[in-house]
Amino acid sequence: MNCISTKVSILAALVLASGSTLSPASAATWKIDPAHSHAQFSIRHMMISNVRGDFSRISGVVDYDSKNISKAKVSADIDVSTVDTGEPDRDKHLRGTDFFDVGKYPAMMFKSKKVIGAKDGKFKLVGDLTLHGVTKEVTLDVDGPTPEIKDPKGNVKIGASASTKINRKNFGITTGGIMDNGGALIGEDVTISIDLEMTKEAASVSTNSSTK
Repeated sequence: MNCISTKVSILAALVLASGSTLSPASAATWKIDPAHSHAQFSIRHMMISNVRGDFSRISGVVDYDSKNISKAKVSADIDVSTVDTGEPDRDKHLRGTDFFDVGKYPAMMFKSKKVIGAKDGKFKLVGDLTLHGVTKEVTLDVDGPTPEIKDPKGNVKIGASASTKINRKNFGITTGGIMDNGGALIGEDVTISIDLEMTKEAASVSTNSSTK
């Protein structure tokens, strides 16, 4: 009996010492890199063309475990004052009270709630999107994250892309009119696409290294 007890104690000590079984070695916090991330949108104009634009400033963090994507969590802010459609007068109008009203609502914010159907580098990310002071649940189609790589400075990086479609009127952006032919001057549906580059935070790198 003492022999069995001794063997169990030794085994337990080895497991604890290795840390590989109990420590989530692949779990990490990643910071969105604003210099290499951006968002785009597309909306129908006069029912004959698409107007496209960019938001050049995204910030936030991603908690991500490569061995358990279903536990991923995302919190991201998009600075809507950085909107750029290539036409300064239109961009000024978009920043104003008819559209984004950046003086009151400077950011578009997303906070994830759950992951659905993670498989083969694709999944759906469900969360709350806050835009123009209104919060609605949306679902993003996500590609990635990519495998980890190191940049020339030794930083560990991953990337991902996501897209969704929202109805702008659901977020209180109702400006627009009807043309003589009965068509909408500005479409209601807005397609949003996001490309992210993320850097593993130093604490996560240190923790992962110590558990290997």
